[in-house]
Amino acid sequence: MNVDGLIVVDKPAGMTSHDVVSRIRRLAKTRRVGHGGTLDPMATGVLIIGVNRATRLLTYVIGSEKSYAGTIRLGQSTVTDDAEGDVTTTASTAGVTDEAIRAGLAVQVGEIDQVPSAVSAIKINGQRAYKRVRDGETVEIPARRITVHRLEVLDIRRPDGADVIDIDVDVTCSSGTYIRAIARDLGTSLQVGGHLTALRRTAVGGLTLDAALTLEQLEERAPDVIGLPISDAARRAFPERVATEEETRVLRHGGPLATVGIDGPYAVFSPEGEVLAIVSERDGRARAEIVLLPA
Repeated sequence: MNVDGLIVVDKPAGMTSHDVVSRIRRLAKTRRVGHGGTLDPMATGVLIIGVNRATRLLTYVIGSEKSYAGTIRLGQSTVTDDAEGDVTTTASTAGVTDEAIRAGLAVQVGEIDQVPSAVSAIKINGQRAYKRVRDGETVEIPARRITVHRLEVLDIRRPDGADVIDIDVDVTCSSGTYIRAIARDLGTSLQVGGHLTALRRTAVGGLTLDAALTLEQLEERAPDVIGLPISDAARRAFPERVATEEETRVLRHGGPLATVGIDGPYAVFSPEGEVLAIVSERDGRARAEIVLLPA
């Protein structure tokens, strides 16, 4: 596999994000592989893998908004706030109405302070929170300001023979949002407990499941070139600016460009369509944050 770009992987359940990185390293025959935002082992869906030069794009991928389809179960709390952890408490959901569920989710839309799950990869005093919990410690993680742009209830089900409620949701949110914390906080607000039973990431920024390949598909196609070449990846992930021949020369020599009024980082391309750099405008100039010219 001769790759110098982004690969959109449809991650299977049961694998860590690092497991996927290791598999791509073997297929691509390079150590320069990274991922653009961790998915829990239980979760499936879009995991962005950067290979070679494209690993430099991952900082921006990690910060992109993300979309998920998930299922929340009310009536049970777990130690991990998802189905991977042991059930810690149960409560009857007989008195929980659909209206109360919708109201409990509605207050989690917009800019909110969210406390991440205690069993997470966040570092507390230099050590991962999940390791402290597994060592028997009680971990308190400070709240973080996140944004839930959209939280749509798709279905509310009450399975026969089980005193639980399952809620299918569709969420678009900022980087750093924990969907299992949304489930936990809904259960807490309704006083019945809650956790996440299924999660599928459907998009990271402009990179969606329609561009994703399974690991089996990647294995079958290797050693052919797979994924989005770095210029195509930059087009999907950033606003686009095409440089003139003179501007291309300036960028190649490390100089700034004139501003054009594009907010946030954007990709600059040569007249031939080759991505040159990721640029941000500040202090009246457009300056390269990373240069992506071939070595």
